Amino acid sequence: MAFLAVDVGNTRLKWALYESHARGAALLTHGAEFLENIDKLADGDWSALAHPERMLGCAVAADAVKRRVEEQMEELWDVPAQWVVPGIAEAGLVNGYDHPTRLGSDRWVAMIGAWHRMLAQGAPRPLVVVMVGTAVTVEAVDATGKFLGGFILPGHGIMLRALESGTAGLHVPTGDVREFPTNTSDALTSGGTYAIAGAIERMVQHVRRHCGAEPACFMTGGAGWKMAPHMSVSFELVESLIFDGLMEIAQSRLAP
Repeated sequence: MAFLAVDVGNTRLKWALYESHARGAALLTHGAEFLENIDKLADGDWSALAHPERMLGCAVAADAVKRRVEEQMEELWDVPAQWVVPGIAEAGLVNGYDHPTRLGSDRWVAMIGAWHRMLAQGAPRPLVVVMVGTAVTVEAVDATGKFLGGFILPGHGIMLRALESGTAGLHVPTGDVREFPTNTSDALTSGGTYAIAGAIERMVQHVRRHCGAEPACFMTGGAGWKMAPHMSVSFELVESLIFDGLMEIAQSRLAP
């Protein structure tokens, strides 16, 4: 019974088709599409997929985008879409947000994926979970599985566009990350990278102090590979973290 996992972000829709929704099920195929091209899925990548019996997704995009996804699924397979809405607790985690349902579903799902990945590696530990995409989120989870809170900050692209729109003469190509930049392109790229790194490293410090233990650190997102080499703290880069979380949720939500 094939299982379709869908992650609708601010810029792209990512999807993965698994053999089933059981933990450890084989990945059959996966892909991504920019949001403006979602209507092409039924005639494109999804047209050749094995018929999924179930679907679970998370979405931070507008409801209109979710409806376009649902329409594509109905056209192809007549499979109902199920979307994650964060609650008070799920799959071993407790949601410490002031208003649990207002937490971004992608943040919640990524934390669940990281929590179970950490448990598979050994005894429970605190977590720091980072997603680097259009926006950057930095989450803290204690060793009991309680979400303590997290940061949201602009990603590389938003930072650069803000500087370009607010500062005369800063329309320059992307540069390289350097310790001591000596041109404007490198200065902008290095400044954004180290600003994000600083926020992440500050959260690691908060978790160490609050929990009295070294956290397990996971990073995901389309731009995670850009950040990982520039961190002073070791992070495990996991491209599939949201899909891992969707699989864990599916195990408890969906009937066998």
